[in-house]
Amino acid sequence: MRHAAALLARHVFAFALSLSCFSTAAAEEADTSAALDAVFATIEADAPGCNVGVIRDGNWTHKAGYGMANMELGVALDGSQVHRMGSVSKQFTALAVLLLAEEGRIDLQADIRDYLPALRDYGASVTVNAMLGHFAGMGDYDLIAGSYEGPIAENAVDLRNAAGGPFRLGNEDYLTIAEFYDVVKRVPLAQEPDQSFRYSNLAYFLLSMLVEEVSGETLREYADRRIFAPLGMQHTFFSDDPVEIVPNRASGYKAIEDGRYVTDMTNLFWVGDGGLHTTLDDMLLWDRSFYAPRVGDHPMQLLAQMNAPNSQHDARDALYANGQFVGEVLGQSGFWHSGGWLGTSTYYARFPDVRTSLAMMCNDASLDTDALVEQALAIILGGKYES
Repeated sequence: MRHAAALLARHVFAFALSLSCFSTAAAEEADTSAALDAVFATIEADAPGCNVGVIRDGNWTHKAGYGMANMELGVALDGSQVHRMGSVSKQFTALAVLLLAEEGRIDLQADIRDYLPALRDYGASVTVNAMLGHFAGMGDYDLIAGSYEGPIAENAVDLRNAAGGPFRLGNEDYLTIAEFYDVVKRVPLAQEPDQSFRYSNLAYFLLSMLVEEVSGETLREYADRRIFAPLGMQHTFFSDDPVEIVPNRASGYKAIEDGRYVTDMTNLFWVGDGGLHTTLDDMLLWDRSFYAPRVGDHPMQLLAQMNAPNSQHDARDALYANGQFVGEVLGQSGFWHSGGWLGTSTYYARFPDVRTSLAMMCNDASLDTDALVEQALAIILGGKYES
């Protein structure tokens, strides 16, 4: 009888302890959510803003929307909307390229002109791997036109709009994917390959053309078949059609000098360097795939390759691995990338040692998203950025 009573007491104690741990964890999550709410409280309820999610151990511990998804219709951001992801798209493009290599259809160390012979002769070998890691020597949009990233370069190709003036990147002038490809084919290297890290949107656009040439499918089709469908990412796609209807899309905006907002959405729909559209819930599935990989014929090996830096070139005090910066943030090893384009500012970071991730999708190009990211990371990782 005493033995049964002692056994019951131990079970009661273990149950109480588990309840205490659960209660403590729940309280910590509530505190974290409250702190994040305070950070994003600077976003006015009737202004565009952000959808924000924090993942721990494969589940949401915080998911919320701040501001408006559509100002014209008065639709609030609630964590469910489809967002254009800007350069966060690059890791998905990179995985598509790695899948082609796994299939034996390309060699990552081969010259890109082996697969895209229509490209100009660069006078040096430009490997697929160098393009994935931004050390191919390829330049950026400034070699084509001025943009929000900066003025046009002196050695840019001569590209004109329909009226005969300088081509304007964004939402004023228009090129189809095929027309843009014809332009990029002519762009020279910005520097010799394998000299240093040099971020290149043009390289990642050309990687989308590589996928199309080798697979016979557009990047949108190939990524859906090989990545998004296997992971159940039903609301994720590379948007290569400027006139398609996207249900539940968060519209893009920017503030102008008098404080009013105007619509700020691109009419340029090439993909690879950007163009991915997705939701927080689909990013949760993407995040889980780094702990339980399910893509490719050999998922674990493919994951290891995805996370391995393409080179040892310094990439803004980090390394670069297939569309991901790799380094340390607030004492935690992690992978991250930001994205920005018209009406779009995004961020995704993953910290495997503590199984914690941050996904942020904003539809206001005027927001200081760097400051928001820094504050959010300090909350979820427990550190402090130097001002």
